[in-house]
Amino acid sequence: MACFVRAYVDMLSGARVLVADDDPLLLESVADALANLGAHAVRAANGAELIDQLATQGPFDLVVTDVGMPWMSGLTAMRAARTAGLDLSVIVMTGLPDRQIPAQVRALGAEAVLLRKPFDLSELTAAATRLLGRRRPTPVRRTNG
Repeated sequence: MACFVRAYVDMLSGARVLVADDDPLLLESVADALANLGAHAVRAANGAELIDQLATQGPFDLVVTDVGMPWMSGLTAMRAARTAGLDLSVIVMTGLPDRQIPAQVRALGAEAVLLRKPFDLSELTAAATRLLGRRRPTPVRRTNG
């Protein structure tokens, strides 16, 4: 188990992550969990703050966003970011039963993952690690020989 936790810490260490959710408890829980694994977590409490943070605090390695938020949904914000040329990995969280959401997340591309609420923090860290692992170059190890 300790080996898996170390892998998460290694992958998330120093990553800049923007977390957006209008539920203050979930926002803090997700941001704190990622920060405890070494990420620098920036928070946004709604769609407007998500857009503002992308513009003023970026670049980010990863965005973790809720779907249903005031002013602008997380999906709409991420489509706008893609249109503006921001190539971001994104974890989309939702508790909504809408059958269109999985297709909307897939439309964001290969760097987008859907997490259905409620989820375990292990699912969140696994998704974040997988997405960040695709983006970060693997260090080359030298061997004697």
